[in-house]
Amino acid sequence: MMKTIQNEPAAPALLDRRDERVRHDDSLAGSVRAFWDRIRSGDLGSLPVIVGLAIIWTVFQALNPVFLSSANLVNMLFDCSTVGVISLGIVCILIVGEIDLSVGSVSGFASALTGVFWVSQGWPVVLAVLAAMIIGVLIGSLYAFLFNRFGMPSFVSTLSGLLAVLGLQLYILGATGSINLPYGSWLVNFGQIMVMPDPVAYLLVAVAGFAFFFASYRTAARRRAAGLSSKSAGGLLLRAVIITLALEAVAFYLNQSRGIPWMFGLFVGLVAAINYALTRTKWGRSMHAVGGNREAARRSGINVSRIYASAFVMCALLAATGGVLSAARLATASQQAGTGDVNLNAIAAAVIGGTSLFGGRGSAYSALLGIIVIQSIASGLTLLDLSSSLRYMITGAVLAVAVIVDSLARRSRISHGRA
Repeated sequence: MMKTIQNEPAAPALLDRRDERVRHDDSLAGSVRAFWDRIRSGDLGSLPVIVGLAIIWTVFQALNPVFLSSANLVNMLFDCSTVGVISLGIVCILIVGEIDLSVGSVSGFASALTGVFWVSQGWPVVLAVLAAMIIGVLIGSLYAFLFNRFGMPSFVSTLSGLLAVLGLQLYILGATGSINLPYGSWLVNFGQIMVMPDPVAYLLVAVAGFAFFFASYRTAARRRAAGLSSKSAGGLLLRAVIITLALEAVAFYLNQSRGIPWMFGLFVGLVAAINYALTRTKWGRSMHAVGGNREAARRSGINVSRIYASAFVMCALLAATGGVLSAARLATASQQAGTGDVNLNAIAAAVIGGTSLFGGRGSAYSALLGIIVIQSIASGLTLLDLSSSLRYMITGAVLAVAVIVDSLARRSRISHGRA
């Protein structure tokens, strides 16, 4: 007669070990172990770009001590804002696994429209800016129509749009080729000289720290309600305090020069708003689902066509907004606006910041981190009085490394069942 194997004690023992692991998630060792597990499984997050940024800053600071001066950093923040907003739209379109090659032309066209409506036609500046942004929405809607109705690949439709919109930009500017925006106007001042008063900067940093704690606490509370492991309120508060103090120190350092630009504050505000939309709303979850697996998203009830349309429209709208900010920064709308490396830098910033080219993975903060990397390279080489050719080569190398890291991380996630 065969003996029956008794396995009942194994299950409680396994549960005890799991409960013990959950109880120790709040410890330092547990946090380090969880962080290492995420790294091994390919969930790198923003770690590669932060490490790369630290290396870039260290090298340029060693070569020229002016690089990390408060005055140079303030100028860098001004320059980051225009292309950074455009890159934020690229993040949205990459998340759904598509691309927009016309963002540079759309931004240049928007800056030209602002100049024509405002200066040549005499429109109020607010109406001129709104009209330029509405044109951006219409361009994105056209791309969405071509993609959803005819199945035209985004690479082809936006490449066609790049040429067509560039032609429109040259046409409306006419023989003069450029329009100077009025100095002393609030838009030009916003793009060139307006900075936050010191108390306002410190207050906004404190509000950001509180918002970070509140969002983290709500997430932890939902995890506890679902019976999942979560960090303690004390640990979350400590992290929020450390981050807030670090940001306050940065604000204090920047205030030693001109201060934090309002234009950069607008950029960060857009990053925070889109990050909330991508992580806390049904639309954001649908965006990631469509980018991860279109057919699975469709079968789960997601309106895939509408999600694609929203991504194209958001990308073109942010490109037009970046064009308006660029016109304000340069105090001119010219035929050169949006050309050169604007298009490539916007795409490179999103990818270098951590947004996957394969779709389904990305964060609004990718645009922020990526554009800081690119602008740091440009600023450092300018201070060293080196050729701009080096900037293209270094930026290309950094972009290649970012794509390689993304590919390797994707393989690791697949092998660990976390793709």
